[in-house]
Amino acid sequence: MNYATELKKFASSQYIYSAVRITLAIVVPSIILAHFGLLQEYFLFPLATSFVGLTDQPGPFIRRRNALIMAIGIFSVVAVIASLLQGITPLVYLELLLFGLFFSMIGVYGQRFAAIGSLSLVVLAIFADGHLSDSGVIKSSLTFLAGGICYLIVFLIVSKIQPYKLASQMIGENYVELGNYLKIKSKYYAKNPDYDDLNLQVIAQQVKIKNLQEDTRETVFKTRKIVNESTTTSRLLMLMFLNSIDLHEKLMTSESDYRKIHDSFDDSGFLESLSAYLSGLADELENIGIALQSGTKARPVTNLDTELDRIYDQYFDLRNRKLNASTLENFMILRLILVRITGVSEDISTMYRVFTQNQKLAKSLSTGLDLNKFVPDEEKINLKLLVGNISLKSSHFRHALRVTIALLLGYFISSISFLGIGRSYWVLITILAIMRPAYSTTKHRNLLRLYGTVVGAFAAYGLLHLVDNSSILFAVLMLSMILCFSFLKAQYFWAVLFMTIYVFLTFNFLNPGNINLLFKDRITDTAIAGIVAFAVSYFVFPVWEHTQNLGLMKKSAKSNLRYFRSVMDVLMNKKIGVEDYKLSRKNAVIDLANLSDSFQRMLSDPKNQQKKMEHIHQFVNTAQLLTAYIASLSQYSKSGREYPEIDFRSWMTKISAELLRTTLILAKKELKDEIISESRLQPGDSVQKLLEKRKKEIRDYDITDRRDPNRITHLTELRNLQEVLELIYEVAREQRKVAEHLDPDVQSTIVKQ
Repeated sequence: MNYATELKKFASSQYIYSAVRITLAIVVPSIILAHFGLLQEYFLFPLATSFVGLTDQPGPFIRRRNALIMAIGIFSVVAVIASLLQGITPLVYLELLLFGLFFSMIGVYGQRFAAIGSLSLVVLAIFADGHLSDSGVIKSSLTFLAGGICYLIVFLIVSKIQPYKLASQMIGENYVELGNYLKIKSKYYAKNPDYDDLNLQVIAQQVKIKNLQEDTRETVFKTRKIVNESTTTSRLLMLMFLNSIDLHEKLMTSESDYRKIHDSFDDSGFLESLSAYLSGLADELENIGIALQSGTKARPVTNLDTELDRIYDQYFDLRNRKLNASTLENFMILRLILVRITGVSEDISTMYRVFTQNQKLAKSLSTGLDLNKFVPDEEKINLKLLVGNISLKSSHFRHALRVTIALLLGYFISSISFLGIGRSYWVLITILAIMRPAYSTTKHRNLLRLYGTVVGAFAAYGLLHLVDNSSILFAVLMLSMILCFSFLKAQYFWAVLFMTIYVFLTFNFLNPGNINLLFKDRITDTAIAGIVAFAVSYFVFPVWEHTQNLGLMKKSAKSNLRYFRSVMDVLMNKKIGVEDYKLSRKNAVIDLANLSDSFQRMLSDPKNQQKKMEHIHQFVNTAQLLTAYIASLSQYSKSGREYPEIDFRSWMTKISAELLRTTLILAKKELKDEIISESRLQPGDSVQKLLEKRKKEIRDYDITDRRDPNRITHLTELRNLQEVLELIYEVAREQRKVAEHLDPDVQSTIVKQ
């Protein structure tokens, strides 16, 4: 691992940038209050600043601003109500019940509302307890309101000064993650690859890229300053993001029959050189990403042209030694792999030119796309949607019930006097932090929360006993806050660890000398909250992943069918708009990632709930391969060349029928004999005759040492094109067979072939 590069990625990311902004918005007013001896009295001010800051999710400026204003208003109302009802036990239970259900349910309107709802319940927990708000309802509420407004002002100022910063960082992160994806793919060519482990890594990375692309689409396509203004920066950012999506498709096309390649060329050493070169390309993508994140000009890490020439020299040397009639098809596969790698290399070189000649290239950009169609759907705020989800069939309502019951249990346990829990709000806040809609995610966060709290508590305990210098402690406090907010989204263990340290240090500054009690309370409250969260998530209306898989498989199967048809329409010279093609590609990638994400969560479900695990795994793998092979096919549709030797019409009918069979089986619909007959068609390709002719030429004549990296024979393209179509059909057929074994009720209605 290159630690210098990892540090650059982290230091220039949106997470550390956001963390520093929130930390400064908290610390600067705190220092001013502490200077005048008012920090303890007005501690709610920086607390409100932190809560409002945590609701600031990435996205377009207007949506972020409106969400912050909404959060400030809701937090203030909740604070007033909770303060007025404080100490009246029956009414506290009632507000936990009503607010718990409502604020958990508003997550139906999207992630932004889910964050506001969750933190509203945190505000409720704090004010219902009363430990931090005992200075009177009006004073506490106004202090809390002022703290929220403070963050809003900081946000507005920073957004005005750096309007493109978030978009640039998010686009840069796309390139960093593409680099990580390519690094994984490079390992398929290394010596003795672990295919199962690499497949799982690819699936996990696909999920990460999909989620990031969705967030970035919203930020870029819905930011008026980027879409509507014709500035060099806005056009450059748009160009770089669109290129990253196209590049993702190209990287997916690198899917090959790796076992066959290793059987043919493992002893040559060439595959290891390919692996090293791909790893170098991954470094270049990370370099571009870091430059975008930090707002600097990117310069190539290595000379790509020289390295690529070296790879081609090795290939031609190997070809001269090993090419014969029996190895011809293997060399064709290898040649096409080099073509794809060359395409990725050229794209990376183009991106570097964009950095050096951005004005010329950026001003020529015109997408010609209706960008609104590519933005993730966001539920509109209406009461009908909320009411419609009040049903045990709704995963949102089930989650709301679990959260509410957990809060009621947590509050009841914390009020038992002999337990001696001094801060009941810690129990409730920890429950809210742990509980998520999926059991597997709740379980994972529960463990990380416990480990992070224990390690952080011991670290803070030791620090406070060993260090007396308040300046050093304050520096550690600030660093811990920055690191906590930075890791909160991606590295929860580390976020909790640093959160625990800064909580200890904060309470030590406010009320020195209570370190032993603080240590006991923090560990005890976390353990109690963890037990409550685990029990409720397991026993109260759980939503197991196996109940979600069928719907996600249906979506993925339909999306791949549409994606395949859109690519074939282009190959068959049918008129199809670029926008329609890109929409079908986007939907296929998103639905694949959602299915993969569900499968990964299923791995953490209890064993008795991992139903049909082997078949689900096979379906996910076939869906992954289908999307990748269709992406490979799409590269031929972009070349503009004609391939009359391929019977595209029959292939279209044959593969579409097989993909359609899968969707019908999953939907429990009856199959028509016509569809089954179509899936058995034999395309009338003439590629095999040309291939046999070429093999005869190789047997009869010497191989010429022709070293032209740009020359790709028409036969090589034809054979690879035919092979991709064959692979798509075989994988589609395998996926259909997997679908037949998923539901016993379905098997009786289908004709097995």
